[in-house]
Order: sequence, then structure tokens, then C-alpha cells
Amino acid sequence: EVQLVESGGGLVQAGGSLRLSCAASGFAFDEYIIGWFRQAPGKEREGVSTIDIGDGLTHYANSVKGRFTISSDNAKNMVFLQMNSLKPEDTAVYYCAADPRRYDGTYHFKYGMDYWGKGTLVTVSS
Repeated sequence: EVQLVESGGGLVQAGGSLRLSCAASGFAFDEYIIGWFRQAPGKEREGVSTIDIGDGLTHYANSVKGRFTISSDNAKNMVFLQMNSLKPEDTAVYYCAADPRRYDGTYHFKYGMDYWGKGTLVTVSS
């Protein structure tokens, strides 16, 4: 059974940093694309970043480019999202997601992923 468990969310002031973690289990880690999506209050879910575990190719939303970094620890089946220079508009529930189709980040931002975690809340205060 595919399981994705997020952790690391919390309250931080604008300009601060947080590191989110996603623990993956139940599937072949290096055969999936894994990413982070977020949903802010009253808004649709949007893609934040993806990483193809097999080749390391990454993709970022324009709104987070240069501030957020996605990475993986393949030996531990973990994916991370380092978030720096946080802004109030980054406030959202952040979801870890995975898909065996391994299309590029643009595709998955538009069409989503097959498997989802339950999310972790990030609140950025001004």
C-alpha cells in the first residue's frame, strides 16, 4: 500500500524558513515522480515542486523558484522541501504526492498525481 506521510509544518514569521519532510513507503521509490502541492484557504490546490527520483530532474512553480528547494534521500525513501524567505502567501496545507507515470513537472502540475498524503499545515505570519 502506497503511503506518504508529511511532517515539518508549523508557524513561522515572514522571511523565515521551514523544512518539510515526506516519508514514502509501499512502492518502488526510484520509479516514481514525487512532489509537493499546496492548498491555501479558498483556493484550488496548486503544484509547488516535483522531483523525478530516478534521474533527479526537478520542477518548480514560478512563485517559489529561488526560494524553495526539493531534494530526496533515496536510501531513506524521503523527500524534502526546504522553504526559505517565506511569505504570508505561502500559507497553505502542503501535500506530498507521488505518481508512477513520471511525466514532467508541467504535466503533473496540471493533471495531478495518483497518490497523496494527508498534508501538513504551514502558516506564515506577517
